[in-house]
Amino acid sequence: MLLVYTHKITPRVTYTFKHLCKRILGIEVLFTSKVEDFIAHDSLKMSYAKQPLSHELFVRSNTLLFENGLSDIDINVQQWGNTKGFFATGERSDLPFDIFAASFYLLSRYEEYLPHVKDDYGRFLATESLAFEHKFLNQPVVDIWAYKLKDVLQERFPDYVFPERNYRVQPVIDVPTAYYFKHKGLLRTIGGTLNDLSRFKFRQLSQRYMVLMGFKRDPYDTFKWIFTKQKQYNFKFIVLFLIGEYSTYDKNINTNKKEFVSLIKSVADYCDVGIKASYFSLSNIAILKAEKTKMEAITHTNVKAVRHSFSKLNLPTSYRNLVELEINQDFTMGYIDTLGFRAGTCTPFQFYDLDYEIQTPLQINPYHCLDFALLKYDSELDKTEHLQKIIKEVKGVNGTFTAVFHNYSFSDFDRWKGFRSLFSLILESTE
Repeated sequence: MLLVYTHKITPRVTYTFKHLCKRILGIEVLFTSKVEDFIAHDSLKMSYAKQPLSHELFVRSNTLLFENGLSDIDINVQQWGNTKGFFATGERSDLPFDIFAASFYLLSRYEEYLPHVKDDYGRFLATESLAFEHKFLNQPVVDIWAYKLKDVLQERFPDYVFPERNYRVQPVIDVPTAYYFKHKGLLRTIGGTLNDLSRFKFRQLSQRYMVLMGFKRDPYDTFKWIFTKQKQYNFKFIVLFLIGEYSTYDKNINTNKKEFVSLIKSVADYCDVGIKASYFSLSNIAILKAEKTKMEAITHTNVKAVRHSFSKLNLPTSYRNLVELEINQDFTMGYIDTLGFRAGTCTPFQFYDLDYEIQTPLQINPYHCLDFALLKYDSELDKTEHLQKIIKEVKGVNGTFTAVFHNYSFSDFDRWKGFRSLFSLILESTE
């Protein structure tokens, strides 16, 4: 157990230390503001304050973890070995940067609360991030910093045996549209047919009716392949279905269709099932609650996992709604067009509400690869190379590699050719 002396124990201090020490390094951590308790402790210990007490392991603290609310922060990012660091500490500190304040800045998504440019859907852009600006978006810096802390602790306490964690993979399959042609209803089928004709898509028109007449499998119906893959591994895939009402943004199958309900139930027999929250549920908790209730009626289990439509987050409202509805897993934290680490970590972490200054029960599972982000690379070789680089970064800190693919990514249809092998590459990285 690590005992941390600090002049003031705040929610930010306990939140950040627990992520680095407990979740990443596997070390229990306690806090004290009493010097006599700190001196009496005979195991791992360090002080986190403005000045050291004596000759103990000491990290000079930035003011960030002792503040409330938001403020303008002057951040100077500097090179630190093969990574980057910020919030420099000075000569007396055993670490050249306050990794705890820096980690809190990234984990709390502090920068997303500050004024920034959004895209057409109101999303936070990778290019707006500190990590992109200073070229450390491709590294799980929070985990790397935690291991630097471990090195210092190991040097100071050589007899202590540190636990080891293992690299793992968390595959997420997003299902915004279960079928491309089937079960769409008469009006949508007529509309699709007219659209094919007006755009001279005769090959697609032929395929549409071959599927509708049962001569071909629907290109988006890749669930048999998904089941085959799931059976090969002892970790569960998470499959998130869009079951919201039809709208401009969301066009899945109606849950009144028995075939769609049957599909969800059969997937739940093999994988963990959750919901892809519809676009309009992002700003309306009543809609989100209705979707949650609808899914629970289908699967007869509590909905535990959610991913927001279009990877959109309205912080902190989106996450507060999940907390209120007792949904404890989110898979929205990542960038749609860029591989990397939006929150600077490859370890699931709790949502910290900056307005209320509390750690919530909601676990954020940051994803590091969305299939759409791979489309910008021309060849399959380029896609594979960039995917392997990001996997290597996660393996380097024994973290959790979370990838989000869509059911249609496995269709080999149109631009998705080769994505089955990319998904298999991710799964095989655990072997």
